[in-house]
Amino acid sequence: MVALTEMVNYTVDDGVAVLTLNNPPVNALSHGVRLGLVKGVEKALEDESASAIVIYCEGNTFIAGADITEFASGPKDPQLDDVLLALENSSKPTVAAIHGTALGGGLETAMACHYRLALASAKCGLPEVNLGLLPGGGGTQRLPRLVGVEKALEMVTSGKPISATEAHQHGLVDGIIESDLRAGALAFAKDKAAQGCEHPRVRDNDEKLLAARDNPQIFDMARGMIAKRARGFLAPEYNLRCIEAAVNLPFDEGLKEERKLFMELLMGPQAQAQQYFFFAQRQASKIPGIGKDVAERPINKVGVIGAGLMGGGIAMNMANVGIPVTIVDTQQESLERGLGAIRKNYENTAKKGRLSAEQVETRCGLIQGTLAIDDLADCDLVIEAVFENMAVKKDIFANLDRVTKPGTILASNTSALDLNEIASATKRPQDVIGLHFFSPANVMKLLEVVRGEKTADDVIKTAMAFAKRIKKVAALSGVCPGFIGNRILYFRQHQAMALSLEGAHYAQVDKVLYDFGFPMGPFAMWDLAGLELNWDKNNSKPDTDVCDRLCENGDIGQKSGKGFYEYDEKRRPIVRETTTETFSEIAANLDVSQRDISDEEILDRLLLPMINEGAKILDEGIAVRASDIDVVYVYGYGWPVYHGGPMHYANTLGLDKVLEKLRHYQKQSGDDFWAPSPYLVKLAETDGQFQ
Repeated sequence: MVALTEMVNYTVDDGVAVLTLNNPPVNALSHGVRLGLVKGVEKALEDESASAIVIYCEGNTFIAGADITEFASGPKDPQLDDVLLALENSSKPTVAAIHGTALGGGLETAMACHYRLALASAKCGLPEVNLGLLPGGGGTQRLPRLVGVEKALEMVTSGKPISATEAHQHGLVDGIIESDLRAGALAFAKDKAAQGCEHPRVRDNDEKLLAARDNPQIFDMARGMIAKRARGFLAPEYNLRCIEAAVNLPFDEGLKEERKLFMELLMGPQAQAQQYFFFAQRQASKIPGIGKDVAERPINKVGVIGAGLMGGGIAMNMANVGIPVTIVDTQQESLERGLGAIRKNYENTAKKGRLSAEQVETRCGLIQGTLAIDDLADCDLVIEAVFENMAVKKDIFANLDRVTKPGTILASNTSALDLNEIASATKRPQDVIGLHFFSPANVMKLLEVVRGEKTADDVIKTAMAFAKRIKKVAALSGVCPGFIGNRILYFRQHQAMALSLEGAHYAQVDKVLYDFGFPMGPFAMWDLAGLELNWDKNNSKPDTDVCDRLCENGDIGQKSGKGFYEYDEKRRPIVRETTTETFSEIAANLDVSQRDISDEEILDRLLLPMINEGAKILDEGIAVRASDIDVVYVYGYGWPVYHGGPMHYANTLGLDKVLEKLRHYQKQSGDDFWAPSPYLVKLAETDGQFQ
């Protein structure tokens, strides 16, 4: 064995040169790997004892992509292109032996080989679109030549990997190895070498491109799907253009087009935002001050209090990963309705082909219902998910304190209430934590983990790890009204209402935010949630509050068919002139002058308060880092990931510009609502950024 680099070894086994990669954890294409591969091919070509070349990876995976640590500085020579050319132009057959995953540059490396073999359990994909990029190593040119144009379009615009079996069906891999991958690859390579024929280069095969040359509608259809699925994103369209280039240009010209479009994306704001967010969501799980020596508490059984929409969704998260759950409710009817809704959810998923009937029964079997809180005695974690009433929640936690065993983690799903006050109802506030799921809880990826002033470190660490276990992205928050997400949201919604009272049409306000990239605007969001949630019927002010007026009329949103908008049978919104009239009438009652308001001002007034409040949250230590706020907003509130989140967006605008605009609106309105956060002022005046 010869060590070509620290990460690549060279051996000859039964007449075949084996380049063995070992760059844990995912054999990323770092400089040492690229250099080792180039050296290995050169050595094999000179080695008379080697008739073929196999690329084999140690560990759990084939090459799973680029080395992300090189993103900022850029890779050193040799570049990936050098590796691919060496493999492709080798006079001896080159074989990629794939297990685990072959992703991004890893799959591009495999496609540059003459042949590809894989274990049945392997997956192949080009996920660069998820980072705002496209495959920059010829992936968009080689892939359609192997799998056809339609399958290539699907893969590069979605970024979703496919199984080895599917890859084999479409021609991406040449064979499936059932057991010993290394031995199978050696035998295959030796056989190909013995045939003495010219070995196929993917670049030379245009056969699967011909149909698309005669059917350009393929690309029109793909653009239509992209427009619906990836509205606002540039990378899917750029990936599509590269596939068009593969169809319509010679290979080398297609490579040039791929490179040009790759660089445009790489230098653009969307790719920078998406790559920033890639690291942000990984950083969110790291909590300063809680070391590796802090042991997690075991969680083998979970209790959920409340069988409503939220409680049921929370329970499903546990069942989905095989954790037994006991749901407690006070009424048999409510309990049965909740369990029935869970089953219906699973059965609907099965109808879409995402679950088998057996899986439905298994998951439903893991969820038990009861009316007795004492049945939670053996749970390791109990999550309270009842309506937002402090007295009710404190009573529940006092009972949990009595019922549950020592060491049980007691969690509240509250979205805004004081967790410290809830914890005060127990004799073990160190075991109390907030786990704020977002609705629908079985779908939304975000979990806001709320640390009380007495919450123990091991409880925090356990909660963060548990979030990952149930396939959530966790962000840690301190205690304040609304925590991170809803606290910031309040200020955006406040301005949405103010703008519409001042003369902006509420549908215009929604459209501005939709065009920015949100899935819906503030008023559509109110309608979806239900206006009655924050309606105090006993203190209603229909003459001065638009929401109160609508609620008194029974217009509470989508569930009633009318709110700010009217909704048809498919819940599509229709502008209501009566709503516009209500805004005008209440504006007059409040002595608010109405005027035309530009889209630019609307966007400023919706987003700037969010940034300003985020700065206050950072200054107060409610959020650990600015990127955690961005994680909350992308995963919890639909902030478009290609804008990175409110704090990243502020950095890209320039904090000096943000400060200037805040002061402008403060002066214009005379309202301290716009007073800049001292922390924001400090950063802006020192050319700093949110960190």
